[in-house]
Amino acid sequence: QVQLVESGGGLVQTGGSLRLSCAASGRTFSNKAMGWFRQAPGKEREFVSTVIIRRNGSKTSYADSVKGRFTISRDNAQNALYLQMDSLKPEDTAVYYCAASDRPYNVDSYYYTARTYDYWGQGTQVTVSS
Repeated sequence: QVQLVESGGGLVQTGGSLRLSCAASGRTFSNKAMGWFRQAPGKEREFVSTVIIRRNGSKTSYADSVKGRFTISRDNAQNALYLQMDSLKPEDTAVYYCAASDRPYNVDSYYYTARTYDYWGQGTQVTVSS
């Protein structure tokens, strides 16, 4: 049984930092895309960042709203995914979800939509106070 478990969320002031972690179990995703999405109250789930595994290596991608502030990384030996979030803003407040795809590589933009991902964690709340 595949499980993704997020941790590291919490309450932080504007300008602060948090580091989210996602621990995967049940199978390895070393050659598959893993990413982060978020969902604020009353809004749709949106793409935050992903690590795509291409034939010629990996690539990281970010939503424009977090580019330059968030950093995604993965540790294949630990079967884990991380999201370092710096310079947090109130608009970053949301539930953050870890996701993993079980599909072979497609074009990069394929991985910017939630429906591409087959496994999801339960989410961790991030609240940024102004």
